[in-house]
Amino acid sequence: MVWRCVAHNGVGNLAFIDNKMNALAYIDVLRHNLLDSAKKLSMENTFIFQPDSDPKHTAIVTKTWLLYHAQRQLETPPQSPDLNPIENLWMHLDTEVREKNVTSKENLKEKFQEVWNSIDTKITKKLIESMPRRLEAVVKANGLFTKY
Repeated sequence: MVWRCVAHNGVGNLAFIDNKMNALAYIDVLRHNLLDSAKKLSMENTFIFQPDSDPKHTAIVTKTWLLYHAQRQLETPPQSPDLNPIENLWMHLDTEVREKNVTSKENLKEKFQEVWNSIDTKITKKLIESMPRRLEAVVKANGLFTKY
């Protein structure tokens, strides 16, 4: 499992999760990566966090932590991949890594990190700038799938 962060001006941290994930483990991942990523992207006070409807993300303990550390959030309907631009970026990452010669789990992590760090800001900017169009398309489609 991998936690990742993206903004218009690039990518934040990429965190690998080797253990079973629950709400407390998720908060730990956020604690070590969310604010660090915001600083890395020069967005400490301006970022908008986009959670999804996974139970560990919607747990009361997680929501409480986010109230103090990610006050600005974009709530989206459950099961709405059209509204999650990082999924498009993940496909790009997955495609690039599959072209590499992976020999072990550790090597796979290295390749993911290598490709993640090389993602062009033109790609992230385009994805984030597509959000208003994505939101409009989902509303127009009454919550059903869109071209995104």
